[in-house]
Amino acid sequence: MADLIRMPGATEQLKLIAGLRWNLLKNNLQRKNNRWDLIGIILAAGGSAVMVVGLCVAFYAGAYFFLTTGRAGWMPLLYWSIFLWWQVVPILVAGFGANFEFRNLLRFPLSLRAFYILGLGYGFADFAAVSSVCWIVSMLVAAAVGRVQLLPVMAMASLLFILVNVTLERLIGSWLERIFANRRAREVLVGLFVLSVVSINFLNVGLQRWGDRGTRPRIAYLVSYISWLPGSLAGNALAAANVGDSRALLLTIVGLLVWLAGTSGLLWRRYQAQYLGEKLSESAAPAAGKRETRRRTALSVFPSFLSPPVAGVMRKEFHYLTRNGLSFLSLIVPPAMVIFFTLEFAGSNSQIKDHGLSPQFFFPATMAYLILILLSPAYNSFAFEGHGIQSYFMAPVRMRDVLVGKNLFLVCVVTVELAVSLGVLIWRIGFPGFPLFFSTIAAAAFAVMGQLTIANWSALSFPKKMEIGKMKGQRNSGVAVWTAFGVQILIGGIAAIVLLAGGWLGNPWLPAVMFAGLTAAAFGSYVASLDPLSVLAERKKELLIETLCR
Repeated sequence: MADLIRMPGATEQLKLIAGLRWNLLKNNLQRKNNRWDLIGIILAAGGSAVMVVGLCVAFYAGAYFFLTTGRAGWMPLLYWSIFLWWQVVPILVAGFGANFEFRNLLRFPLSLRAFYILGLGYGFADFAAVSSVCWIVSMLVAAAVGRVQLLPVMAMASLLFILVNVTLERLIGSWLERIFANRRAREVLVGLFVLSVVSINFLNVGLQRWGDRGTRPRIAYLVSYISWLPGSLAGNALAAANVGDSRALLLTIVGLLVWLAGTSGLLWRRYQAQYLGEKLSESAAPAAGKRETRRRTALSVFPSFLSPPVAGVMRKEFHYLTRNGLSFLSLIVPPAMVIFFTLEFAGSNSQIKDHGLSPQFFFPATMAYLILILLSPAYNSFAFEGHGIQSYFMAPVRMRDVLVGKNLFLVCVVTVELAVSLGVLIWRIGFPGFPLFFSTIAAAAFAVMGQLTIANWSALSFPKKMEIGKMKGQRNSGVAVWTAFGVQILIGGIAAIVLLAGGWLGNPWLPAVMFAGLTAAAFGSYVASLDPLSVLAERKKELLIETLCR
């Protein structure tokens, strides 16, 4: 019967899909958690909008300066910054973009053309695309105000530049999705990518220490080899139009058209493969394995004073950490960043003073940065449970034991990370003295203990499913993000006041004593909250199962 029904045109299909997505959004907002999540995302978007508007002013000023002072040849710098932002940011913030599996559309009788247009249109929904278009528009406004005769050329080059970028970004994302279908492959590639990004931080330090006067000219010489890339082509089009070089202008426009045709053709082939039923799976072939004759229990790994449920949860969390390459890699980043901070600011105590930093604040500030990173997963501690969340409610285990096991394992991880980082600081800067040393440790203990109760409440009230080894869609709910942000600001403010009180009152040991008292109070509140949180888990049982099992 489907062959007898007249298929709607591509435009009508796009309207139907848009209506479907709108109805899905409205239906999802009937749940309270989704409404709070949307509010959190809107607040985050508001903060991002401030950054985008500020950079709009910067791009306007830069374009106006280059065009009105006869420096149109510098315009490629602006286009290159937008090009890099557009292509790199979607990879870094893959969990915050438009998260939608296009294969879900294939259950509907869509045409290949409509499927391609939808895939390309979703590229404009990314934060990088929206911000980049805003910056290009601000540059066009600068051209209209400063050099209106260049506006037609700039509008044409910018339009081609936008189309090339969105097509290239979707093409890279599609190929990465295919490569990342294998969990080990994506963990290795993402690990190399993250390590490369972290290594970039050391580039400036390396150039300052080992670079000579000939280093920068050699780097500038290499720029000529990337003149065929979209960022250079769009900027060179304006430079050619500014001096009236028609041949160079034609070559740059043709270059952008070639880029657009090439990326569009490759993207069409990728979407055609998906349209024809390409199935990406990470399932491995079954292989025979030897059974262990002796299976160690949780009690044989963890201390005997732990109850079996707590030890079992800790062992499970350890296996989750070792299986998830991205999470395991995140443990390397904090010590690496501490090494970067010490190389950049703390080659010696004199260098710290030259940068306006005091050794008295360098230790607490670094510890605060590490806790900000390491404690974030606690606000969504059930993220990787999946269908296993049902076992907690079916097994004869109290939820308080589950929370204690998760929290205790996180405290162990944070302790190891802080110990390593503190050792690096002492090695690079020197021992800060016993008062500051113990005050920093006590402040870290208070910051960790003070967040566990609220983090457990957030994990039970606003869960968000994540998958091991994946990067797309891997973010906490909006409420959990803002809760963590607010709590850490509050605790950071309290810690700063306590640390400053020791200097104001002339007693260097006062912060350590005050933090010890605050940590004891936070620990008492944590113990008292375990039973109420167990009751809350029973009330949120349906929400947890529905969210994590779908």
